[in-house]
Amino acid sequence: MKKQTALIAMACFAGLLSYRCTTSTKTTPAADSTLTDVNIYGGFKSQVEWGSHLVAISGCNDCHTSKKMTDKGPVDDTSVMLAGHFAQGPVPQLLPDQVAKGMGATYDNTAWHGPWGHSYAANLTPDSTGIGEWTEEQFINCLRKGIFKGIEGSRPLMPPMPVAGVNNMTDDELKAIFAYLKTVKPVHNVVPDYQPPATH
Repeated sequence: MKKQTALIAMACFAGLLSYRCTTSTKTTPAADSTLTDVNIYGGFKSQVEWGSHLVAISGCNDCHTSKKMTDKGPVDDTSVMLAGHFAQGPVPQLLPDQVAKGMGATYDNTAWHGPWGHSYAANLTPDSTGIGEWTEEQFINCLRKGIFKGIEGSRPLMPPMPVAGVNNMTDDELKAIFAYLKTVKPVHNVVPDYQPPATH
């Protein structure tokens, strides 16, 4: 009898422990909503914050933001952040060592020359001359497939756009970048058209 009572007591104690362990780790959706958002957005509080971080670490400003020359060299011109190459900006002038390589770029990295022709950094701001009228699907299509403006049948994106690297991003990361780009200051800037290599 004592043995049976002891077994029942042990079973009850184990059941109580199991109940306390499972209930203590559960939280209601309302209480855990911030934590859930952080998990969804790569550790950030919002999709836009996550997108801002991804744009920064991906080096998007390196090519898509014009530079101002300072005594410390070129720095980002934040007044036209992510607005791409301006038509009145410098054009690639090949230095002697670049001629040998067949490639060159402007000092601000917004325009390039190579075997593919002349290419210019796109306007990524939410202006009508940038991505203002783009859909999220179009943006993802552009980067996933490496096609101009994400339009089927259009030309490929030109170097030095790192399409292969961007393809390592998840759809959620690309959506976060798009959400962030929609919040930056719109800059009206019609980027020059890509120029294919001259044919002789």
